[in-house]
Amino acid sequence: MPHTDSTTSSETDDTIDLRLRQEEEGAAQLSDERLTGAEGDGRPDLLDQISGWGPTSTPAGAFQLVPVRIGRDLRLIAQWMNDPAVAAFWELDGPDEATASHLGGQLDGDGRSVPCLGVLDGVPMSYWELYRADLDPLARYYPARPHDTGIHLLIGRVSDRGQGLGTTLLRAAADLVLDHRPSCARVVAEPDLRNIPSIAAFLGAGFRFSAEVELPDKRAALMLRDRALRHLL
Repeated sequence: MPHTDSTTSSETDDTIDLRLRQEEEGAAQLSDERLTGAEGDGRPDLLDQISGWGPTSTPAGAFQLVPVRIGRDLRLIAQWMNDPAVAAFWELDGPDEATASHLGGQLDGDGRSVPCLGVLDGVPMSYWELYRADLDPLARYYPARPHDTGIHLLIGRVSDRGQGLGTTLLRAAADLVLDHRPSCARVVAEPDLRNIPSIAAFLGAGFRFSAEVELPDKRAALMLRDRALRHLL
């Protein structure tokens, strides 16, 4: 089971350097770039300093959530959004501006949602959104509790899908939330009911199916990972 790395705080003040492997999709190379979060930008910190959480060990390698920077990350994330399999559920395909608007709405907002790259062994390979579910419109559709933390995920590269990697990383991300947000008792997700692979990944990662929820844009499966059950599921 993943556990938080015992790296000292001095070692994690500056987060890891990213190096993008040359990919067939044409992703740009990132090299010698320090990754830091959005702290100090004047927004409230509603998710307990994600940029300082550091990496965690998983069976697939060292995994870290790194807050997005539009100038650095837009092209890669927009490329992923234009994959038809992703666009079917995210609906952010099209020009880069569509993705930029989606990211900017979070980065310029009140801090209740933080877009992140998922970095595995130094390689950005997934996109995540961590958000305060109790402060989100989602809270109108289920019995939210204070500090419920929501997760959205997409696996970027086609070659990384269908191998159980989503399950591994969802468990790791949920553990990061529970380790670094002591006030959070539950991690919440609401995948589209049509997205059977996504629901299966959440179940494999220790989430439980709670209810079907009719949201404005989809019928969703409400998935919960409870702090009290994290070592049992």
